Amino acid sequence: MSVSPSIFAVLHALAAIVWVGGMFFAYMILRPATGFLDPPHRLRLWDGVFRRFFVWVWIAVVALPATGYAQVFLVFGGFAEAGLHVRAMHVVGWVMIALFLFLYFVTYPAYRRAVADSRWPEAGNRLTVVRRIIATNTALGLATAALGASGRLWG
Repeated sequence: MSVSPSIFAVLHALAAIVWVGGMFFAYMILRPATGFLDPPHRLRLWDGVFRRFFVWVWIAVVALPATGYAQVFLVFGGFAEAGLHVRAMHVVGWVMIALFLFLYFVTYPAYRRAVADSRWPEAGNRLTVVRRIIATNTALGLATAALGASGRLWG
């Protein structure tokens, strides 16, 4: 029994929704809603949010390229046959993954150490960097989703 190529499209869309939707929620909804909290409570809250959310981001970081490449080669027959929108999504996707890897392996550990040691000003500064990366990836993710949804219209 063979796997239908459409399963890759479904998994790809779900992974993108989880990652981009989670970032959108964090940046546009949760961030403003936590503004009234004092720094120790706000920074600990974000630490808990990130610990849970990043598990899902890792799943997306693995699933998106895997399902994307499966579609490129099983549906389109390779990048040469895929539309420009597919090649653009490919590049932007790897930029987003690179930003996440920088966030996860460089910025986030420093943030977690600062929170664990109750160094609130440093944790706040690290959180600002995390937020900027999330804001950038949210914009890239929304643009990529729009491109994926409308790309075939461009020819």
